[in-house]
Amino acid sequence: METMQLLPVKTNAILPVSRNNNLGYTPNIIDITPLVERPLEKGKAKHFIESNTQEVDIFHLKNECVVPVFSKDNELTISHPNFIETVWEASNKFFPNERFLEPDIRVSHVIKGRIPEAIHKPVNQLLDRDKTIYYERMAFCFEIPSIHEDIEGNRLNLTIGGVRAYNHENLYSKKGVEKFKVFIGFKNLVCCNLCVSTDGYKEEIKVMSIQELFKAVITLFQQYNVARHLHLMSSFKDSYLTEHQFAQLIGKSKLYNCLPNPIKKSLPSFDFGDNHINAVAKAYYNDENFKIEEGANAINLWRVYNLFTTANKNSYVDNLLDRSLNATDLTAGISKALHGDNEYKWFIE
Repeated sequence: METMQLLPVKTNAILPVSRNNNLGYTPNIIDITPLVERPLEKGKAKHFIESNTQEVDIFHLKNECVVPVFSKDNELTISHPNFIETVWEASNKFFPNERFLEPDIRVSHVIKGRIPEAIHKPVNQLLDRDKTIYYERMAFCFEIPSIHEDIEGNRLNLTIGGVRAYNHENLYSKKGVEKFKVFIGFKNLVCCNLCVSTDGYKEEIKVMSIQELFKAVITLFQQYNVARHLHLMSSFKDSYLTEHQFAQLIGKSKLYNCLPNPIKKSLPSFDFGDNHINAVAKAYYNDENFKIEEGANAINLWRVYNLFTTANKNSYVDNLLDRSLNATDLTAGISKALHGDNEYKWFIE
């Protein structure tokens, strides 16, 4: 398979090359107008996360939500819309000729308040203008459909996004570094599962300003090896688990969190809980797109990988990307174990 190459931002260009050299896009320079002011192409109705989240748009976040502050010095945090627009601007800088879809924004854990003038009002007398809200947790992503690949009939669009969770900040202190999660990877359009790799994910970006955040996002884009990521995922379709090995994987996954600490520390990290494992087991026979084929006695790792990333869509926002990466590491490790490597052998032996 010929590969796709992303050039560093210093070249002011993106040179995509697909396996068939048929990305099929028309170059279109996109200015960095604030997201809320610019019409965008609508994405699909499916979402990359479900769980207890709800869909919102950038207008709602900018105009109908308050911004939390660090209480000891009353300094503003970097708001959710600031975060989204900063990643959006960095993406436009790095990919100046590409076509972007509208961000899919999901929020959870609403924090309700009221304006000072309404402090003493009974709840049943509160007007809409008296109430304030913000969301403790927010995740977003947007696709770049002009950069894509196909694996086993599944179209994958290059996708960029991030997570912000105020529960990971100490808002009762003075302003300090703020933490963000950002990724660049792919979305499987069959199911909207996110495909995340080690070099395309920064699990904790610590910054003091939007400018620092912008630079950190650009650095992440520069270090991401899209060709290596696609090659890894494509290789999954060539390795298979027998039904016995898949059953071992499910059973060992359930045992993992019950292991004594010394044994657990000797094994690779496994971040999925019982509810996720139950969903994977059920989907093995029932998933519309990735179940084992009728009459087959083995399932390939591309399908197994997508069973895990589908189950991950029921994670909380702040765990979503960590588990997305863990699904990649787990599948890659099992693939190596099938060819004699010992690191992940425990999961299938």
